[in-house]
Amino acid sequence: MAAVAPEDDGGAPVAVREFDAHSERDCAAVERLERACEVGPSGGKLCLFTDLLGDPLCRVRHSPAYLMLVAEAAGGPLGGAEVVGVVRGCVKTVACGRGSNIFSKVAYLLGLRVSPGHRRRGIGRCLVERMEEWFRQMGAEYAYVATDRDNEPSVRLFTARCGYAKFRTPSVLVHPVFRHDLAPSRSRRIAVVELAPRDAERLYRERLGDVEFFPRDIDAVLSNALSLGTVWNCKDAFRLEVRGAPRLWRAAARATRALSPWLCVPSVPNLFEPFGMHFLYGFGGAGPAAPRIARALCRHAHNLARAAGACVVATEVGACDPLRAGVPHLPRLRAEDLWCIKRLADGYGDGALGDWTKAPPGASIFVDPREF
Repeated sequence: MAAVAPEDDGGAPVAVREFDAHSERDCAAVERLERACEVGPSGGKLCLFTDLLGDPLCRVRHSPAYLMLVAEAAGGPLGGAEVVGVVRGCVKTVACGRGSNIFSKVAYLLGLRVSPGHRRRGIGRCLVERMEEWFRQMGAEYAYVATDRDNEPSVRLFTARCGYAKFRTPSVLVHPVFRHDLAPSRSRRIAVVELAPRDAERLYRERLGDVEFFPRDIDAVLSNALSLGTVWNCKDAFRLEVRGAPRLWRAAARATRALSPWLCVPSVPNLFEPFGMHFLYGFGGAGPAAPRIARALCRHAHNLARAAGACVVATEVGACDPLRAGVPHLPRLRAEDLWCIKRLADGYGDGALGDWTKAPPGASIFVDPREF
């Protein structure tokens, strides 16, 4: 455990330690912290609030190696220490892109939260630095993090204070789940076929094995109980809630649900109360028919989500990915991500790859559903 002095003069000393998954106190404290922190940009825009369903490790526990840290400040409500910050991290081996089979051991930093009353005291930076120490111990060559492009405090923390460089700009596309199934394709020439995990693994390695961030342990992803065939069941891991929406939006969404049974119009689910989500992963393809095929896959994912009781289907695609033209989504719920990357030690990543942080983007990017 390491004590860190906050940057402001009036703050209490802060200690960073490993999260104890067997401690009811730790679990309850992290849950309270998560509920107090909004996810996404501020300033009157829509914000998502996350409910981890009692499992603070749900977004990393399926990764090969993971760690969760909490920051404690003295002077809690009962006179003891209070959890005022949290961060999660995992380490895995992924492809570096460039149309080659070069893999690198990378670390992913996610779920950084600092209590609103303890911000601007250096707690976030301290959590990041402590996590990076563990990344280096695990042999990671690079660390990367995803944040909202419009979240200026978060972007400033990583790029100006923690040494990360802006790297990729994928988009999170969200589609609401209606009350009726969608036809997978208007063309009889397109069919969605279910593959056994072993066949899917072979196909992924052949077609997407050289895409940036493709996980070497794709077999573990495909065989996971949360994987429903290119769809990841986030509904059983965490819940989301949209806050800050104008009353007019709420009324319009409510009207679609009321009129849908009689007018056969698409219905917008109630996203203003806790709801579940499915994540469509492993997008890939090329050629003029690729967007139409992607649209058919998205429709199939919609029907799976409807049967499971999820309210939205989300996916994340690269800025230059031609498949994004075939992904149906609600523009108001779209989020523009910014992936930042950092080289953890001099000499790592040399040779055939060079410095990955300076590599130009490819057409596609693989988003690991275990850490979405």
